Amino acid sequence: MRFQILGPLRVGGGEATVTAGRDRVVLAVLLLRANRIVPVEELVDAIWEERPPATARAQLQTCVSRLRHRFAGLGLPPETIVTDPVGYAVRTGPGELDTEVFTQGVDAARATLAAGQLAEARRQFRAALQLWRGSALGGIPNRTVRRRAQVLDEQRLAVLEECVDIELRLGHAAGLLDELTEYLERHPLRERLRGQLMLALSAVGRQADALGLYREGRRLYAEELGIEPGAALQELHQRVLAGDLAIAGSERRATAPVRGLPRAISDFTGRSETVARLVKEIEEGETRIHLIDGMAGSGKTTLAVHVATRLAECYPDAQLFIDLHGHSERAPLSPSAALATLLRQLGVAPERIPVDVDDRLAIWRTELADRRALVLLDNAATAAQVVPLLPSGAGCLTLITSRRRLVGLDEGRPSSLRLLDPGEAVELLGRVAGEERVSAEPAAASEVVRRCGYLPLAIRLAGGRLVHRPRWRIADLADRLGGARDALAELAAGQRSVGEAFALSYAQVSPAAQRTFRLLGLHPGVRVDTATAAAVAGAALVEAQEALDELVDAHLMDEPEPGRYRLHDLVREYAWTLLSDPARATERHTALERLLDHYLHVSATLGRETEAPATRLAFSLPPAPRPDLVAICADRGLAWFDENRSALVAMPALAEQDFPERAWQLARASWRLLYNGGHLDELVETHRVGLRAAESLGDEQTQAMMLNYLASTHFRRARFAEAIVLLQRAVELCRRTGPPSLLKNLLWNIGISSHSNGDHRQGIAFFREAAAIPGLDELPGRIALLNNVSYALCIWGHYDEALRISRTHLYVARVVGDRRQLANAVGHIGTIRHRMGHTRAARRLLRTALMLQRRGSNRYDEGELLNELGVMEREAGRADEAAALHRQAFVAISEAGDLVGQCGSRNLLARALLDQGDVRSAQDLFGRVLLDATRINHRYEQARALDGIARCLVATDPAAARSHWVRSLSLLEQVESPDAAEVRRLLAELG
Repeated sequence: MRFQILGPLRVGGGEATVTAGRDRVVLAVLLLRANRIVPVEELVDAIWEERPPATARAQLQTCVSRLRHRFAGLGLPPETIVTDPVGYAVRTGPGELDTEVFTQGVDAARATLAAGQLAEARRQFRAALQLWRGSALGGIPNRTVRRRAQVLDEQRLAVLEECVDIELRLGHAAGLLDELTEYLERHPLRERLRGQLMLALSAVGRQADALGLYREGRRLYAEELGIEPGAALQELHQRVLAGDLAIAGSERRATAPVRGLPRAISDFTGRSETVARLVKEIEEGETRIHLIDGMAGSGKTTLAVHVATRLAECYPDAQLFIDLHGHSERAPLSPSAALATLLRQLGVAPERIPVDVDDRLAIWRTELADRRALVLLDNAATAAQVVPLLPSGAGCLTLITSRRRLVGLDEGRPSSLRLLDPGEAVELLGRVAGEERVSAEPAAASEVVRRCGYLPLAIRLAGGRLVHRPRWRIADLADRLGGARDALAELAAGQRSVGEAFALSYAQVSPAAQRTFRLLGLHPGVRVDTATAAAVAGAALVEAQEALDELVDAHLMDEPEPGRYRLHDLVREYAWTLLSDPARATERHTALERLLDHYLHVSATLGRETEAPATRLAFSLPPAPRPDLVAICADRGLAWFDENRSALVAMPALAEQDFPERAWQLARASWRLLYNGGHLDELVETHRVGLRAAESLGDEQTQAMMLNYLASTHFRRARFAEAIVLLQRAVELCRRTGPPSLLKNLLWNIGISSHSNGDHRQGIAFFREAAAIPGLDELPGRIALLNNVSYALCIWGHYDEALRISRTHLYVARVVGDRRQLANAVGHIGTIRHRMGHTRAARRLLRTALMLQRRGSNRYDEGELLNELGVMEREAGRADEAAALHRQAFVAISEAGDLVGQCGSRNLLARALLDQGDVRSAQDLFGRVLLDATRINHRYEQARALDGIARCLVATDPAAARSHWVRSLSLLEQVESPDAAEVRRLLAELG
């Protein structure tokens, strides 16, 4: 094994191979999470705990570098430590990490034990335990490492106890005394160990010592924990006193066992991890009560019956089942009625069952006091309903199922059922509808279970429809589910339906929770927060929170993370069905308006923070109905946008029919957020709806605005000709209706698009027309023009004039207070100073601009600055640093969705690779850039790629190099690029 952490840290067979304290902490944390990326922040917190220094990330990189160097000296491959944008990981293969070998050995031993092979199971357990050399990661006092290592130490103890149980059954008591005594001295509060040592002492005739061991434990538990020994240890003590340990665990009642469990279904599918965990916890006796809750149709009863049937032999005296009707058309059973049913199942004669509930309870507890019985309380309504029914006997197991979280129970291990995994869902469909039928149409089967929301009841009903319609293909059912106006109606069979299951849960919550549930059926997003729920319901924040908590407890909603709530797709469909009732038209209309206004105001607030003052929202918003809720969401900044993007994109379409003005306003308010984030497909989706809404209103000014922002997506994707067509339409509309400020923006944008399309003269003509429009002297109106002109002049090589305009641009940005344009101006000045040879000043300015752009989350401009800094590093002979910066730039620009910028970044990266001497990689990358630039018809990036290929070929194939440079020069001359002079020089040198 290359890595050992079950004891002092070992790498490659030696304990002293990693000696530096921080390096040992980093390696320990990575090995504790082997083959998974550990975020940088987590590693920094582990090393420095509460007060990391400002240089923490740099020091962490140094630690990783030292570990890689040490690994190389031990013959480990360089890819053992993997670097990821998020953090680092240690990659281990099969058999290379002792914790994995230990886990595999334990799993094998448990499987062998389940097959009844005690001796072989004991051998396998002992082989796994021999991997331990002491406490996990002993000698590393770091708090994070110790906390995680303690989990491993606990696993070791649990496995040892499993092994000892087997060895006691095999008669190895004498050989266990020393080992058990040693472990109990280290862990004196561990009851299972103490009980095992008592059994071993009794087995060798040392009953007095066993009783003394119990008294010592009882004193410790009282002093340390303030409790009495557990029921199992107390029972063992009584058996030692009575001298009947020889039959412990093997006695059976003479009476016939009671078997009242329903038949377990033969096609039980999935839930393997949940079943294994429940069985393990029950067999290990961690708790005698298990709560299984989940949404309607999630298979709670099926799972509970499956587990109960599997464990039935462990509870030979009685296996009882009762439906408490917590969620059914009948009223929930009272505890008194339930006790009467359970007592009759136990064989108590009806005439012996008292009328008084307390008397019934006394008989119930007496009957189960010394039985090993399993009681399944199905479909519970509340904790109050089940508390009187809990058996008091130490040998009893109680399984409880409910659609609600029974938070009122003082004891019990809860298990909330998740939905099925896609693979499990398809397998279940195959079990119901026929495996051959499903395997013949795997894609359609996957679509059906997806449409069923991976909910077991829905999948069973869908499979039942297929069984009764043998001529249907699975694709037919998928089409029906996908095209149905009411998908729930398709998921019904006889008296069973998914909708009816949801209706029973809905009926059990309060009117306030019902109303919140209905209204959230409007929300189109994946998740919703408390503030949004309060906004759509028109409720106080605390009232909305109470309703959401109630819906979560009833499993009508899920809370995947604190404060974030989610409706299952089919549950959302049910909520919408309730709200679409014509009788609720007014309620629906009012709630929709509140929802749209909430999203409009939050997105407008965030948009104002990212847009230049000259281009900020130019229309009046309706008053915010709940400014307090808008502020709560807007204060989260871009985190709110990222979380709510899918909902925000769906809002214009949701508004289009009843609130067309809100439709285009929502599209416009979200433009900058979507554009900066590179979410261009979603931008197109929202603004096409906005354009339709503006056309339906006959609003030409808004149509021009929507066309302008649709054109921005074509520009970002390097489809300049398509952008120009849309902008020309917008200009025609704007010339008729104004206002001048919008016309200026349109002319600037069509000028930039013309420039990017290679038509520089036309671009300048549009800039000049924009400059001639009255009102340009106003500072906010000048700033965007200054930005565009300074950028264009720099590209064309007119550095003196570009610098003059950029300094004016900087001054205006400061006066106006436009942080985005301030960052642009500083970046332009840094770029121009670099091109003029003022290296030191340029580097300082570019780094300042980069900091400002990152604060504004402008990924495209961030990438441009990284590229410029990379060029400076390459010019200084630092090709490695240049390549790293160009790679970062490519990621940033790719996230912004700019195809031209991607070509530019890769062109620069290829030049850095060429400077590193990696000619083959550079040539391959230049070739790919040439294909991409040709595809988007960007002549300048085509020319740069051709120039790069020529540089790769000049030493080996001068003729081919000449050909590429000739083609490059032709393209550069077409776009009037100053780079043409350099290519002419290279051709002249080639001769």
